[in-house]
Amino acid sequence: MIKDEIKELDLNLIVPNPYQPRRIFDKRQLEDLAQSIQQYGVLQPIIVRKIGTNYEIVAGERRYRASQILNLQTIPAIVKNLSDNEIAEMALIENLQREDLNFFEEAEGYAKLITDFAITQEEIAKKIGKSQSTVANKLRLLNLSPEVRKEISVDVITERHARALLKLDNKELQLEALRIIYEKNLNVRQTDQLVESMLIQNETVKKEKIKRKVTRIVKDMRIFLNTIRGAVQTIQDAGLNANITEKESDDYLEVIIRLPKNKDEVAK
Repeated sequence: MIKDEIKELDLNLIVPNPYQPRRIFDKRQLEDLAQSIQQYGVLQPIIVRKIGTNYEIVAGERRYRASQILNLQTIPAIVKNLSDNEIAEMALIENLQREDLNFFEEAEGYAKLITDFAITQEEIAKKIGKSQSTVANKLRLLNLSPEVRKEISVDVITERHARALLKLDNKELQLEALRIIYEKNLNVRQTDQLVESMLIQNETVKKEKIKRKVTRIVKDMRIFLNTIRGAVQTIQDAGLNANITEKESDDYLEVIIRLPKNKDEVAK
């Protein structure tokens, strides 16, 4: 078996992985890693692939960033010939195995594999050693609006908190629930209870709106009918034999107006 060759690459020639699922890099952790590198060096080479005159990171972005903090000139690296699909998978799996991703980053990583490379949920589950339902539940988190996701602090709100918010059908309710969760420091059980109470209240409000709408429609219909009856009466007063018939059922009200074709026919 041929051993991978380790090269010292110029840090200025290295660019981040566009398929990196992690969006947030903890500053303190990077500084701790930089101190370790300063003392012991980069113990494990990063993995890169050649892109034009540069090298794109496949695995090891934290080591790369920590080396930048130290203003190092070079970093040990292994150059591999990999496709976009392969580096996206490797970046996601590396972070998942080290449990470095928060639940939104994990969900976005799954979604990118699905949309960019047509990988199924089942295939992702096999690659990362999790069930398909786990992958599906993570992806459901992306149904929260971008505004709501932006307001969620993953250091405070757990994945179960976030999943409870999915029961609310609009971002205004979700943001309101999130505000209460933060203010009252609610645990998951309390959050579930809050969401259920908001659903009941929202349903009551919806029913009240429907009731007011129906009442308005009935009122408008009465005005409409009186207008029609008045118009028919005006025609009759003018001497034309017009008549109106009203038939009501559970679903609709039918109004029939009959006018004679003979213009000379007068009301009897």
